[in-house]
Amino acid sequence: MFGLNKKDTSLLLIVAALVMFAPILLNPFPEGSGLAQFNAGYPDLMQRFVIFGIFAIGFNILFGLTGYLSFGHAAFLGAGSYAGMWMMKLLSINVIPAIIFSVIIAGVISLAIGWISLRRSGIYFSILTLAFAQMAFALAASVLTPITGGETGLQTNLNDPRILPEFLGGGSSVDGNIPKPSLFGIEVSSSFELPIAGWLWTFNWGYYICGIMMLVAFYVAIRIFRSPFGLMLKAVKSNQQRMNYTGLNTRPYMLACFVISGMYAGLAGGLMAAMDPQVGAERMQWTASGEVVLMTILGGVGTLIGPVLGAGLIKYFENIFSKINDNLLHQWFAFLPDGMENLMVTIIHPFIGKGWHLTLGLMFMAIVIFLPGGLVEGGQRIRKMLKRQPEKTATKRTPAE
Repeated sequence: MFGLNKKDTSLLLIVAALVMFAPILLNPFPEGSGLAQFNAGYPDLMQRFVIFGIFAIGFNILFGLTGYLSFGHAAFLGAGSYAGMWMMKLLSINVIPAIIFSVIIAGVISLAIGWISLRRSGIYFSILTLAFAQMAFALAASVLTPITGGETGLQTNLNDPRILPEFLGGGSSVDGNIPKPSLFGIEVSSSFELPIAGWLWTFNWGYYICGIMMLVAFYVAIRIFRSPFGLMLKAVKSNQQRMNYTGLNTRPYMLACFVISGMYAGLAGGLMAAMDPQVGAERMQWTASGEVVLMTILGGVGTLIGPVLGAGLIKYFENIFSKINDNLLHQWFAFLPDGMENLMVTIIHPFIGKGWHLTLGLMFMAIVIFLPGGLVEGGQRIRKMLKRQPEKTATKRTPAE
């Protein structure tokens, strides 16, 4: 199916089912209950799950297949966001041109950066990519202010030209308000809610647009992993020096891989601009590059679904655990005596709210130490435990008389 083997087809269908039913699966607790704080089925967070999943999938193509660790992928994410925003200002509020140009611009920039950075390997390559990303951040934040909006950012306005025809999202707004990003007239921010028996499920157009894009990106990643090109990249990771000794020039393969990875980041950036039409230079900061590294390692480097799981885990902690405060903790432990209640709040306080990074750091340490293969390795261990059959007792043989 789709040119994939049975195992990869099953994996693609599982991911498609998770994307389709995410608004239901991510709301396991009734609305208004004490545990509703941990629901993650609202549009903004679900969009971040799939957008950063695309970002991590692309990064994993470079890092997972070749072993080249880039600390500069935020440059392509930010470039894609700015390109998408300018397309919505100049051409059309329709998200399709924005997404297409985001991928193209990110590909061109990654080609230039990769052509220089890939002259080195190892830590020198990583430092070069980090330097380029910081240069891009500095340019976006100050030097290129007329283009990027500087620290205030870039957003759509009423007087934007939008030269494409009205049916493609061009022209000015009819009601005098700033037009919202749309897909052929359907606003990506529009949602409808379905309340059933205490549960409130929200279905958002923008999320499903991003979800379809992630499925396409995931499918392309599978084809790359299983292709002769992917095998060549794995050989580079295994022993690039030996391949060079055989007379094979690996640099074109590495450059192509770097550009593909950068285009994935540009796609994620374009979707971010389409879902949240306020683009700032912070998307190019080194922390964004470090975040995608954590996502890939937490999920499982070199695996197909691992980066998606890692992206979802980190974004969940960022948006859910960071909202827990002392008042909520006091409500949870109100059944305890006052002294015990205050003690529990004091113990947990450093790990929630603004201190959620500490929880993430401890979790990252635990996974690296006990699950070097990330969440995917954890799932594989659980599956083996469930499939393990009790050992058959050996039948005793009577000695020969």
